[in-house]
Amino acid sequence: MAPIASLTTGVIARIMHGEDVPQPVLQILGIKRINTNSDQERYRLLMSDGKYYNSYAMLASQLNEMQHKGLLNENTIVRLDKYMTSMVGKEGSGKRVLIVTELTVLNSGDEVNTKIGEPVTYENAAKQDTAPKVATVQASMPVKKEQSYNHTNNNNNNNTMDSTLNTGLTHPISSLSPYQNKWVIKARVTSKTAIRTWSNARGEGKLFSMDLMDESGEIRATAFKEQCDKFYDLIEVDNVYFFSKCQLKPANKQYSQLKNDYEMTFTGETVVQLCEDADDGGIPEIKFDLVPISQVANMENKAAVDTIGICKDVGEMQVFTSRTTNKEFKKRDLTLVDMSNAAVTLTLWGDEAVNFDGHVQPVILVKGSRINEFNGGKSLSMGGGSILKINPDMPEAHKLRGWFDNGGGDNISNLVSARTGGGSYSSEWVTLKEARMRNLGSGDKPDYFQCKAVVHIVKQENSFYRACPQAECNKKVVDEGNGQYRCERCNAAYPNYKYRLLINMSIGDWTSNRWVTCFNEVGEQLLKHTAQEIGEALENDPAAAEKMFADINFSSFIFKLRCKNEMYGDMTRNKLSVQSMTPINYKEYNKHLIKELKDMTGIGPSN
Repeated sequence: MAPIASLTTGVIARIMHGEDVPQPVLQILGIKRINTNSDQERYRLLMSDGKYYNSYAMLASQLNEMQHKGLLNENTIVRLDKYMTSMVGKEGSGKRVLIVTELTVLNSGDEVNTKIGEPVTYENAAKQDTAPKVATVQASMPVKKEQSYNHTNNNNNNNTMDSTLNTGLTHPISSLSPYQNKWVIKARVTSKTAIRTWSNARGEGKLFSMDLMDESGEIRATAFKEQCDKFYDLIEVDNVYFFSKCQLKPANKQYSQLKNDYEMTFTGETVVQLCEDADDGGIPEIKFDLVPISQVANMENKAAVDTIGICKDVGEMQVFTSRTTNKEFKKRDLTLVDMSNAAVTLTLWGDEAVNFDGHVQPVILVKGSRINEFNGGKSLSMGGGSILKINPDMPEAHKLRGWFDNGGGDNISNLVSARTGGGSYSSEWVTLKEARMRNLGSGDKPDYFQCKAVVHIVKQENSFYRACPQAECNKKVVDEGNGQYRCERCNAAYPNYKYRLLINMSIGDWTSNRWVTCFNEVGEQLLKHTAQEIGEALENDPAAAEKMFADINFSSFIFKLRCKNEMYGDMTRNKLSVQSMTPINYKEYNKHLIKELKDMTGIGPSN
């Protein structure tokens, strides 16, 4: 059995009077879970140094696991590797609380099996026990002031930060809690959202959020209204700052996925100062968990992903207005490719979309982009907290640039995003008969597959409808009989309308045939005319419409299909809709057939 460690006698009085004593050894006389206003689990400690005891001690939440494992039982002897004290309550009448953030168990409670000494409360400590020690610390303070952080404003808030930095002390993020109010953290800004506005019955305002990181953990911070205006331009991603005087509250996990039970809110007293030292003091760099683009197809919808790729194509900026909030949005789609021979669409929003210049096909690094799933394909979207870097100076970026400049992006075979759809030979090939035998579409989510099929019949009846003329609305309009067409969604009447296609046709492969539905964009591609031209021909020139529909009969395509069971009255019907269709690339299709033959016969490698 290990020898019983000696306690640091009398140290509790020194600590609770402000002295910083390195690694004191104390005994736990009791531990009790306390009730809080949140779901946060917190423990209160009764600790002794053999001479004095302190009942105002708290265990930091990251140490709760030690209590769960039974390591902090009564009579256990521990070494406090990191701790802090904080005043709780009103100035002058509050209590000083000891908060333990890191500790080491030296002897278990079973080994010691008794209380050491006859400790009394530290408030009874004689002044002579503490005065010389405090004087010693005060005498050493001017030496540490050489490391002070200069401020231009001499208000009380900055003086508080000055005094903390002059001692060379900052607090780890993992130690922060609502039970302490005098702290300074030194952290790197890993992400910052755009300014968002809100308006409701209680008023209106603006806010932005940021994620902060140090060597101990991460935390979300949010600035509202005046603080939003004050700090937004000051704070930049990847810089290191000192933060003080923020309010802490339980984290809202709906908006933050960080591993911290608390989050910070800026107040009128919040102080933020840039750390200008060349040495960041061990603050870690932003880490990227890079995923090849080809793996995005296998990830869950709405998951966050870090990736890097070459911007091969840049779409035009699109401006549209939300029907629900009437706000204007701007977005731009990029196509990223990488060495996994895959491509994915990345959507930029707001100022990033407006200012992006992709004509030189730069390397794009994204952190925290969100996966969106639509019609069986996956795309990426920048959002609150996402980071975008252009031509970052890192080995992965240099390797990608060399690969692309030497023709690496010319033969992309895996098109992850739905809008690049039907030509992807990496999708699952299923015959029409096999789709029915496997009951595809009978689950909670739709199934997707592709097949080579021939167009048999295209129905002209009910192949279009009159829709709202607004660009962002496709709702069917009602003819009011007075030359006006009313849209119920927009709650407005218009003198005109636009045509939208809704085409039913029969397609067949070598196993079976099925009726499928084509919506507007696919219908235009199928008939090689715009919806407006097709609608006008159907209403005004039946002969021209007949030719449009007849010309497509017996043409072959690669169809990418969505399969889902839908209810029609009391009947369940298995519905197929065309997500995309492409002309057959016979060279690629032959490669697929050869692979199928090899798989069936077992002759030769399958890839």
